[in-house]
Amino acid sequence: MRLSIASVCLALLPAACSGPSGAVATPPATPPTDSPYLLVLGTAQDGGLPQIACRKACCEAARQDPTRRRMVTSLLLVDPRSGRRWIFDASPDLPLQVEAARGHGGPGLDAPGRPALFDGVFLTHAHMGHYSGLIQFGREAYGSAPVDLAGTPRMIDFLTSNGPWSLLFDGGHATAVTLTPDVPLELSPDLTVTAIQVPHRDEFSDTVGFLIAGPESSALYLPDIDKWTRWERPLGSVLEDVDLAFLDGTFFGPGELPGRNMADVPHPFIVETLRTLEGSSAATLDKVHFTHLNHSNPAADPEGPAAKTVREAGAHVLGEGALFAL
Repeated sequence: MRLSIASVCLALLPAACSGPSGAVATPPATPPTDSPYLLVLGTAQDGGLPQIACRKACCEAARQDPTRRRMVTSLLLVDPRSGRRWIFDASPDLPLQVEAARGHGGPGLDAPGRPALFDGVFLTHAHMGHYSGLIQFGREAYGSAPVDLAGTPRMIDFLTSNGPWSLLFDGGHATAVTLTPDVPLELSPDLTVTAIQVPHRDEFSDTVGFLIAGPESSALYLPDIDKWTRWERPLGSVLEDVDLAFLDGTFFGPGELPGRNMADVPHPFIVETLRTLEGSSAATLDKVHFTHLNHSNPAADPEGPAAKTVREAGAHVLGEGALFAL
């Protein structure tokens, strides 16, 4: 696998900000499998696509064509055997993602009152795209019956100690579930979720990814991390232990944010991740699905040269509506 400078530069042409995402399809009325599965509800960075006040061709096109839009990164875990479901991260697009999750577990449309829409919300960290949707559970909006909010001790302390998030607990709309990193939380005898700490900008909380282990396979949800070199776990060895990996693909390469110092928002560029995995087996690369794509990321266009680079390397750019059996 070789990534030439020419191919990277071609993928970063100014007009190519992003493109068709494979918009979330209308979900089926009944679950598509009788075993646990993951449904991709969003694949964009915190600001979504189109992003506020962006006048580049990518965002203007997304305003005109709904198929080019991307909702903010989120993942749904469904266990059709019990009808239970859990969401990973509560994004600003939560209202739309609740609709995209129809027919995939949860309360029926005729359920009385305001039942919890999810059996739990697993939170990676306290950045805008990953927890701001929680406000929709409060009395100003849905007014939910208590929903479990699962996070590290620092994440839970931030939510319970600061408004408006504390009102969710005070008003009976949320219950805190404190996670211990590297200790699995059992959802059923053959379905667990484990928080894994990662380095990131931790202004209000620490940051975790989640290892989701089902009856047949496992997945890593890791939408935000600083450079791989800042993590004590080698990426290659992490991938050996999972069947799927939804990895931070915020930026494709350097120079993607004109006028801003990209060192202030350290994420592993997609080209860096692919270089880190050079020499890995085809099976290992096939596990990798890039998510959390910034509106500036040319790899969001499935027909563009950046996405082609990812495919030729043997990896994938995650599409909304994708379903993965566990």
